[in-house]
Amino acid sequence: MDKTALLIMDVQAGTVPLVSISETYLPLMADTINSARSAGVKIIYITISFRPSHPECSPRNLIFGGLAKSNVYVNGAPETAIHPSIAPLPTDIVVEKKRVSAFSGSDLDVVLRSLGVGKLVMAGMITSGVVLSTVCEAVDKDFEIVVLRDLCVDFKEETHRVLMDDLFAKRGVVVGARDWIKELEVE
Repeated sequence: MDKTALLIMDVQAGTVPLVSISETYLPLMADTINSARSAGVKIIYITISFRPSHPECSPRNLIFGGLAKSNVYVNGAPETAIHPSIAPLPTDIVVEKKRVSAFSGSDLDVVLRSLGVGKLVMAGMITSGVVLSTVCEAVDKDFEIVVLRDLCVDFKEETHRVLMDDLFAKRGVVVGARDWIKELEVE
């Protein structure tokens, strides 16, 4: 049987203030992570950061070219840190990426295959960014997908809704975090 991994994507000190989140978002994220750990689900944090001077960021890339000009998300900078309320444990894995998708510019695929993971449960910031790109690439790599609706956030609520209801629901299962936690308790 394939193993399951929970991907916590881009919930970093520099990203959290950019999006409107409810006061329950981070506590629910922490509860979900702790429940998943207790159930033997591998926790994998995905972060974005770059070398000094951003040599990975082409000026042709509208997203990352702007980050390079602003000189943000440099390795070790405060904004690259995982939010302290959901900090990883030594048994968790942290994967650093260089593009929007958690797979691009990272060793995530190697880690997942080495662990025997076949099912990915996804949460993070931003729904129309890392979540969308990672879901699409994961489906193409034949992973089973679960997206935690209330642990993904976007700049626009309508964009979030359309992605959850139309795109992600056709590629996997979209469920609330509490419902997924209940499923873990039954397994």
